[in-house]
Amino acid sequence: METFLGLDYPTWWFLVIGGLFSGYAILDGFDFGAGAWHLFFKKDHSRRIAMNAVGPVWDGNEVWLVIGGGALFAGFPVMYATFFSGMYIPFMLFLVFLILRGISIEVRGKEEWPWWRNMFDIIYSVSSIMLAFLLGVVLGNVLQGIAIGENYQYQGAGFFEFLNPYSLLTGFTTLFLFMTHGAIYLLLKTEGRLFAKLTLLMKKGMILFMVFFGITTMYTLLYIPHLSDDFKANPILFLAPLITFLAIANVPRLANKKRYRLAFIFSSLTIASMLVLVAIELYPTLLFSTVDPQYHIDIYNAASSEGSMENMLIIVAIGTPLVLGYTYFVYRTFRGKVQLDETSY
Repeated sequence: METFLGLDYPTWWFLVIGGLFSGYAILDGFDFGAGAWHLFFKKDHSRRIAMNAVGPVWDGNEVWLVIGGGALFAGFPVMYATFFSGMYIPFMLFLVFLILRGISIEVRGKEEWPWWRNMFDIIYSVSSIMLAFLLGVVLGNVLQGIAIGENYQYQGAGFFEFLNPYSLLTGFTTLFLFMTHGAIYLLLKTEGRLFAKLTLLMKKGMILFMVFFGITTMYTLLYIPHLSDDFKANPILFLAPLITFLAIANVPRLANKKRYRLAFIFSSLTIASMLVLVAIELYPTLLFSTVDPQYHIDIYNAASSEGSMENMLIIVAIGTPLVLGYTYFVYRTFRGKVQLDETSY
């Protein structure tokens, strides 16, 4: 098998897709988290400020999801087909909530009727909560494995099979991690009473995240032992969970010192390092089969041809700086505290 810089092309694509979904989790994670807190703000003015904090960037954040999905299809079409057909209902629900959330952001401010704004406030917040939760549910099922049989066909019992104890734990862990991440982002964008309230909400979100993260970690070690096999075989890999724990510990430490910009960087690092743990636990597997190990989908039996992967890496090398440049430009343009005007949501 051909290699590039010492790694084969399936491994390169595994890293590329992991990087894209990590970027998506960090960027859309904070605006899902910000939306999840929305109903905790009682005044219309506070809700408008919170919504305008994510208003200029939320749709750009979702570009990373589109590119990540496209890269998954291009690099590992077998994984894409099995993954999306097996988890059809969770992904359809995700798309529905994604659409409802976008609609609520765009149309909430079109009328001044209280019932109109309250209705879309509820839709916006519930959709944000469900999107964060569903991402965690999907991740939990990827780590635990799903019922994949012959020809990589899904053989499970349906939607409620995905709502197992482990996926629910990862769902709530993801939700509270994003809520903490979102609260820190809002602290960078707000001031006054809303800022003071967010300092309290951020602490509550952090406590809930740490509780669920601890429970999920223990459940993983006790009931899903295959995820720790690589760590046992290569002790040097224990540096990854150590970095994760240090990143988590630094978030409340920096927040208590009111260094919210650094706290946001470390909450982003927490998300990235947790996904690095996921990558280590999975590699080279992409999706575990609970039916028989021979039906595991990995980076080799799911991969496109080497020629396709090689050519697409060239496209990635060209496109990645453009996406990063666009992202930097948007956040640079809309930096600073939110100020409402006639163009605001």
